[in-house]
This record gives sequence, structure tokens and C-alpha cells, in this order.
Amino acid sequence: MRFDFASDNVAGMAPEALAALVAANEGYARAYGGDDPAARAAELIRARLDADAEVRFVFSGTAANAIALSMLAFPFEAVLAHHAAHVCTDETGAPGFFGQGVGLIGLPGPSGKIDPRALEAALAEPDMGHRQGPAALSLTQSTEYGAVYTEAELRSLIAPVKARGMGVHLDGARLANAVAAGFDLKAIAGLGVDVLVLGGAKAGALCTEALVLFDRSLARRIDNRLKQAGQMASKGRFLSAPLLGLLETGAWEAHAAHANAMAARLAEAVALRTRFTLAHPVEANAVFVRMPAGEHRRLNDAGWACHRFDDGSVRFVCSWATTVEAVDDLVRTLIELD
Repeated sequence: MRFDFASDNVAGMAPEALAALVAANEGYARAYGGDDPAARAAELIRARLDADAEVRFVFSGTAANAIALSMLAFPFEAVLAHHAAHVCTDETGAPGFFGQGVGLIGLPGPSGKIDPRALEAALAEPDMGHRQGPAALSLTQSTEYGAVYTEAELRSLIAPVKARGMGVHLDGARLANAVAAGFDLKAIAGLGVDVLVLGGAKAGALCTEALVLFDRSLARRIDNRLKQAGQMASKGRFLSAPLLGLLETGAWEAHAAHANAMAARLAEAVALRTRFTLAHPVEANAVFVRMPAGEHRRLNDAGWACHRFDDGSVRFVCSWATTVEAVDDLVRTLIELD
């Protein structure tokens, strides 16, 4: 079975990340996140964001998102998010677990982007003592369907939320791919995002995600919170070093650009050389294909691991390690399914 396109989690560490990990293994270092790689990686993140933010490194995107949301909503409140967002579909209730009951309100919208009208309708709902009212908004960049919000689109969603005194979380597990597609990192702080999860794992790091707190008031006893959540690594340098390697060399952006290019190559071939159709615009590193169940089974039987998403389309994800040869091999198999 080939897992090349099953996810961008299936690839190993990028060489720049691995080299930084090996280098960090030399000698002794402060424990529990007080290490030099963490400090340097945090400075590079602040520089890229052009923001004076508090930065911590955790080893789970699910925990990073859930902890972030627990900072923005009380247990009797809820978070607004796209109904296909990772926090809603792939985290097994972690936001509610870490938030001691925080709820999620799913909103519709094309290709994983929240429809502004649906958000307006949710915000217009009257507060009632019998249900969890929204206290924050969670956005995903790029989305679970590979779409990239423009700065204007994000602003149109964030502004009415901030006007009501609510918090904003941005899940950036694939933020590097959005940046490679033209999104400006420096726009995030000015948009009013309170907490950002800057992704490392899908970008080629080990399993690292950076928790970035633009609102420093949220950082009160952040280390206590992370320790209690099991997200404070004793040998923290092995979390921060791989992401440091990607950031120092520019590989964080460069590898994402490569993954996006491979997705574009695959999408073009699917559209022009097969009878299958694309289910969503291809703007980052994911390609979604309309494919009958029979052909999907045959594709799996032919040795390609790929999953059907909640909209019924089949997802193919490109990574820093995806090769032209792998794309062409997959396309040949797709053509043979006709």
C-alpha cells in the first residue's frame, strides 16, 4: 500500500528539521522549554508575524487547538467554527475536554470557509440560559478542504466577532501552505486573532505545533496550563529544534510551496486526463476528487491509500516529500480506472 497522498502526516521529517534535531541532541540544555532552540524559534515566529507574542511549543495539534479554545470560552459557552473544521470533526471532543464542557457550533460554507451570512445569523441568536452561547470564533487557514482565506475574507468574519467582545482562534496546521499560496503572515495580528496555532508537523517538523498568544493576558500561568495538560515536554529542545530548522533555512515556506505545486500538478492531470472532476478549488496542498464508491475501492485495491471526506469526495494530500514521479504514478492509476 502506498501512503504518498493519504495525508501530509505520512511523510517523514524534512531534512532541515532532522538536521536541526540532530544538532540539538549535542550536549546539555535547559529542560521544560527553557532551551536555546525554543528561544530562537520563538523569535523567528515573532519576526515572521511582526508581533510581540508569547510562544510555546506543544506536541499535538489537537491539544494546541483545544487548549487555545479553553482560553477563549468558559465551560458554559461555545465556539463557532466551520462544521468541517478539525476541531469539530477530528478531535474527539478535545475542546470540550480541555475546556471542561466548552461546546462547538458548526457553521456552513463552501470549501471549508465559513459563510459570512451563517456567521451573522449565529451571532444574531438571542442568549438563552438553556444553551451554550458563542464566546469565540475558530478559523482554519488553509481550510480542511484546501481553500485559502484572503485577508479581506478573514477580516469580514473576525470584525463582527471582535465587535461583540469575543475571542478568535486560528488553526494554522497548514498555515505554511497558505503562506506559499500568497497569504501574508504579518496580517494575522492586525486582524484581531487572539491565539494562533502555527503548524510544524505537516510542514515537515517532528510533531511540533507552536501556540502563539497575541493577547498576552491569556499567557497567565500558561506553563502551568501546559504542564497540567501533559503538553510540557521535559526535553523540550526536541520539539522546538525541528521547527527552528525549518524556519532558519526558509524550508517552512519552501517545502509548502513544493507541496502546493505537486497538488496543482495532480489537479491539472485529474481535470485534463481523467473522467473524474475536482470537488473543490485547489489553492493549497490538497486535491478533492469526485469519485464513485466502486472506483474508490478499486483505487485502494490498486495500492493507493486515500480517504473519502465528509462531503463524499476523495482526498489526496501532497507534502514536502511528494515527488513528480509519485504524482504521475497516481495519475496513471486514475486513468486506468476509466
